Order: sequence, then structure tokens, then C-alpha cells
Amino acid sequence: MSAFLLFYYTDYAGVSAAAVGTIMLISRIFDGVSDIIMGIIVDRTKSRFGKARPWLLRMCIPFAVSGVLLFSVPVGWSAASKLVYVFITYNLVSTVIYTAINVPYSALNALMTQNPYERSVLSIFRNLLATAGTLIINTFTLPLVEFFGDNASAWTKTFCMLGALSVAAFLINFFGTKERVKPVLEEETGKAAVVPVKEGIKALFKNKYWIMITIMLAFFFMMYSINGGATVYFAKEILGNSNLVATINSTMNIAQIVCMFLIAAFVKKFGKRNVFAAGLVLNIIGMLVLAYSGGATVVIVISSIIRGLGGACGGATMWAMVSDTIDYGEWKTGYRTEGLVNSACSFGYKIGNGLGSAMLGWILAAGGYAGEAAVQTDSALLSINICFVWIPIAVYVVGLIIMKFWKLDKEFDGIIKDLKDCAGAQKE
Repeated sequence: MSAFLLFYYTDYAGVSAAAVGTIMLISRIFDGVSDIIMGIIVDRTKSRFGKARPWLLRMCIPFAVSGVLLFSVPVGWSAASKLVYVFITYNLVSTVIYTAINVPYSALNALMTQNPYERSVLSIFRNLLATAGTLIINTFTLPLVEFFGDNASAWTKTFCMLGALSVAAFLINFFGTKERVKPVLEEETGKAAVVPVKEGIKALFKNKYWIMITIMLAFFFMMYSINGGATVYFAKEILGNSNLVATINSTMNIAQIVCMFLIAAFVKKFGKRNVFAAGLVLNIIGMLVLAYSGGATVVIVISSIIRGLGGACGGATMWAMVSDTIDYGEWKTGYRTEGLVNSACSFGYKIGNGLGSAMLGWILAAGGYAGEAAVQTDSALLSINICFVWIPIAVYVVGLIIMKFWKLDKEFDGIIKDLKDCAGAQKE
């Protein structure tokens, strides 16, 4: 939805891009708060299906319907009425319904298994298929819109089809998974443990590894937003050919998908932290190669492959590392809060994403970038390079520094043993 929404609003629904940008920025604040609320709700959910899976079943149809509503702006309405419709439907989707299905989905990794290798494999396939899904949607959405008439109603019909597919995918997810991991307190008493909100939040800030991964996610998604938005400027103004955007992105995505099939063995042998750190180094190398490619296609492809390999290392490990902080938090504080941990991480990276979108505009404006100019000034070119190359490199370096203090891989087996021993002793 996010890949095409602004394009649909401006070119088909006739809505002001500036007004939509303001709505999206404001909605980020609501979205972050709703993540925390949904995390608390997940941790308090009691059902025979578990605490996360029921929400996949409950929200899959509302998710599909809300997506259709998003792409059904009444084109005959006045500009003000359209903006009201956009504000309501955008927040319905991003703040309420998507949050209500994505937070429990993210929590499933930690609820399905405590085996660190299995969590890594789950994380690998989550990211592999997410990347593949992005490629599929980017490939087929516009042709479907053209097939249905290439007008505003064609977008509605297209998202009716995509909504039906999303319902099928979520149902497969619901019926094909099982929650196996329970808090030690629940194992002891046989009753679902309810963690007080205040205690749950206090426990988060006693969890040093959760703090590390949340800071890293905020920085990374800020960087992804800046770098992704700057790609077209870098290709056009630095490399001299805006068509190279497709070459850069598709090569990187394909390399990431291929590497995902091979990376599980490296995670098993070297651990999540080391694979993640290796990915950061590869990303730094790939960015530097691209920055000094001089526009040579072969060098651009090589740099994109290197960045794809780096991205695969991060995708294979990042979300599994989030899940591992849940077990550490339970061991450290006695509270197990899958929903709150994942939602708080989500809050962090959504704030980073929103800040990144704003920073891209601020930096380009500070550099004097002018879209209508035939030749950009040196300061404008520098601002593009800062956004596309140097901010990502700085964030990768921050990630390497954080990983220097990440010892959880070595501690994890002992933590799980302590948790199981505690549960066993209480039962006796």
C-alpha cells in the first residue's frame, strides 16, 4: 500500500501532495502510540489459540476491507472533503487495523520457539518472502490498474484482489502456526500471567538488550527512509541517469533473496550478532563502492550485490534478536511481555522512519537542491551524497559499536536453562 499510495492520491484522486504529507506525518505519532496499546492488549489476550494468533483471524478481513477503502477516495468530492476522507481512512489503516494485525504477527516469532537457530530461520523466511512480496506487488500492481481501466476505480478493483490475497495469506499463517512458549509464571501456576502495564514498561528499561535493539531499529529505519528517498536523486544527479534506480534496487533485492537461502548455516555457525555485524561491514563496503563508481554500470551492479548480501545478514538476524530480548527480559525481571517488547520496538522504528522522511527534505533544502534546475550546485550535490551515502555509513558504524556490547548470543543458552530450571523447581 505504501509504495503506491501517494502516487494514487496525487495522480488519480486529485489530492494535494503537501496536505497528504502533513497527514502522514501527524499520523505517525498516533501510529506509534497505538503500537504500545496493541502490545499491551496482546499480552492480556487469553484464548485457546494463544495471545497473538487470534488477532490474525480477527483482523484479516478488516485489514483487507480497510485497504480497499484507502484506495477508494470519492473523486467527485471537494478538496476539503477528500482530505477528511484521506485522514480518516489512512489512520484507520495505519493507526488501528494494520497495528492490530502486525504487532501480534511480529510477536509470533518469540511465541513459537525458544530455540535461537529456529528463530533465525523464521526471521530469514519472514524477510525473504517480504522481499519477494515487495517485488511481486511492485511488478503487478500498475499492470492490474491498467487492465481495469487505468482510472481511480481501477485502483479500488486492484486492491480488492490484493485484499483477497492478504486474507488468504493471513489464514494460512493462523492455521499453520502454534504458540508453544509460555512465561515461567504461567508454567508454575497453570494460569495466564497478566503483567501490570506500569511494571511491564519498567521492565523494558531494565532490559539492556531491548534498549540496544530499539535504538538500533530507530536509527536503521531513519536511515532506510533517508537512503530510499534519496536513491532517485543520487541516480539522477550523481550518476547521471535516473533509470539506474531500477538497476540499483532490483539487483540489491535479488541478491538479498538469493543470499537468504544460504545464510542459515552461517547464523548457526557464527551466531546472530556476528552475522549481523558482518552485514554492516558489507553494507559500508557496498555504499563506498557505489559512491565512487563514477556511474559505471558494472560497478553499480557489484555494489548493489554487496549491499544485498549485507541486507540479507541483517534481515536474517534483526527480528530474531528482538525475540531473544524477550527471554532475557523475563530472566532479568520475571516479566515476559512479547506484545509490549515488539510494539515498543515498532514504536521506535516508526518514529525513526517518520523522522527520516522529514530529514531528507530538510537536508536537501539546506543544500539548496532545486528540482527545476538544469545543473545542481555543489552544496546540493553534497546534500544528496550525505543522504544517500554518508548517513547510512554513519548508522552502520553506530550499529557496529552497539554490537560490540551485544553478548546475548553467548548468554542465551544459560538464560533458557535458568528459566526452565526455575519452572521445574516451582512445579516440584
